[in-house]
Amino acid sequence: MAETTFQPDSLAVERRKHGTTTFARVARYTLARVITLFLTTVVGVYLTILIANMGGYVDQIQRATIREDVNQIVRTDVSFKALSQVERDSRINEMIRLREERVGLDQPFMVRSVRFLTNAMTLNLGWAQNMASDSGSRQVRNIMLERLPPTLFLFATSNILLFFFSVLIALSLSRRYGNFWDRVLVGLAPTGSAPGWFYGIFLILIFAAVFRVLPYGGMVAAPPPPNPFDYFLSLLQHLALPVLAITLSTIFLNAYNWRTFFLIYSSEDYVEMAKAKGLSQRMLERRYILRPTLPTIISTFALTLITLWTGAPILEGVFNWPGLGQTLLRAIGQYETSVIVGSTVIFAYMLAITVFMLDFIYAIVDPRVKVGGGIKHK
Repeated sequence: MAETTFQPDSLAVERRKHGTTTFARVARYTLARVITLFLTTVVGVYLTILIANMGGYVDQIQRATIREDVNQIVRTDVSFKALSQVERDSRINEMIRLREERVGLDQPFMVRSVRFLTNAMTLNLGWAQNMASDSGSRQVRNIMLERLPPTLFLFATSNILLFFFSVLIALSLSRRYGNFWDRVLVGLAPTGSAPGWFYGIFLILIFAAVFRVLPYGGMVAAPPPPNPFDYFLSLLQHLALPVLAITLSTIFLNAYNWRTFFLIYSSEDYVEMAKAKGLSQRMLERRYILRPTLPTIISTFALTLITLWTGAPILEGVFNWPGLGQTLLRAIGQYETSVIVGSTVIFAYMLAITVFMLDFIYAIVDPRVKVGGGIKHK
């Protein structure tokens, strides 16, 4: 009787090797990507700190402001009139020194910039010098958190609706290339060159000043309605014009771009072959047009969500919308470095996290993409 020998399953061994290789490749790529994005974020935030301080010019403004405040105190304080000129100058200089020390002006800017960077990267956003929240807090975190909900409400409502409507309109027009509505869209696409606040001014003149059917601005009526239902209706009334302004400034150009994008994919050879097989239009769109464009759609949607954080300073100013955009505009005007840096570092973190996650989402929605290995070629 012949002796039977057992050999290891070569297929199982090959699968284990492939699994180990894939894990090592993904781990290396993930580590390299995290390091790269972190260094990019650090450089971007540090450049923001340098720009926000204007190369030390803001320090000079703060020193001059401190000296002016101290001199104002001296002029109004009767106790200083009894002092000699030498004693008075000594007291003034001491008060100036203490105030400068409290805001960190006793150290060179380059030393303080490194401290600003460390605090910013650890989300220790510090305190504002000239700005405060409605509750009176000077913490940058509280100032930003107080203004974040209005910005998110306005821009999440407008941009998310705008994104999906643009895609749906573009997909519909890509089926009817060259018809009347397609030509109308092409003609209206250049209107996207005007910003939202430009349309906002005309909308206020028409609907608020002439017809008087919608409010001029603000977030709710003053005083706010006590009833929750009336408060919500007032909120919707104040929301209508800014959402319409954002929509008019973007929807035609976005729909035109998506329509062109879908037309390019709909003219591919594999789509023509699918048409020849007799597949329905909806099946063609779902399997052969939307699916290969899904990475681009996801990227655009993800980057749209990031921009919700920043708001639009001029648009919020036109509609007197109490959001982060208007707060950032005030911070720039008042040289409030901590608020500017705080807004930038949050945006930088959100952008880095989104870019990192998109690499893995691409690999999920597109089988051709291999994490850390580019595009799979057959």
